[in-house]
Amino acid sequence: MLLDPYYIQQNDTITISAEQASHFAKKECQDFNPIHDPDSKRFCVPGDLLFSLALKEYGVSKSMSFAFTNMVGDSIPLNFPAAEGEDIVVTNAQGKSVLEITKSGATSHDLELLESLIKNYVVFSGQNFPTLLMPLMEKHQVMFNPARPLVMYNSMNFELDCLTFTNPLHVELAESKLEVESKRANEFLHFDIYDGDKVIGRGVKTVVVGGLKPYDHDSITAFAENYLANRNAF
Repeated sequence: MLLDPYYIQQNDTITISAEQASHFAKKECQDFNPIHDPDSKRFCVPGDLLFSLALKEYGVSKSMSFAFTNMVGDSIPLNFPAAEGEDIVVTNAQGKSVLEITKSGATSHDLELLESLIKNYVVFSGQNFPTLLMPLMEKHQVMFNPARPLVMYNSMNFELDCLTFTNPLHVELAESKLEVESKRANEFLHFDIYDGDKVIGRGVKTVVVGGLKPYDHDSITAFAENYLANRNAF
């Protein structure tokens, strides 16, 4: 499966090394957020990888929501419990919640559906910086600190009209918003899920942008150019 190179499973425990997590972010998501670099002091496993592993474990339900409750570090053992009911809590070795999932409606474990949704959603999600976030920061005249960027996945939910598709799925932005609160902001990325040219689902990704400061076009542009250079060199 698509996810096989990006985790290790031993009995009931899943671990993700910093190298596996970083490679997933860069290769599958085109996400070069420094927080996913193995040598980052604030390293964490990408939320998109946790989301993808949840779909592998529990399938795709018509309605699903994901709340990322704690950061996951290098090779931290994770417990994905057996699915019982609509609410699932993924925990770390200390028993702390790291991902809380709510699902309802019919569920599919069709591998083609799982991989198509994972591939296309994480590519959309990885567009956040600079494509989606830069215009919002300029509009609101705020930005994160380029020396200590803090852009964190907070939650995501989606609803599907059906669990079958006839064309390759793709995910497109429907609307984006930034709500600024003093030193932080909440970014909302509304998206549609397409089967060919037909919308079969919709959802929203929420991102927290921390350490806000006044917008400085030159410094954030330089940061974005370096970010894109790293992506192009990968």
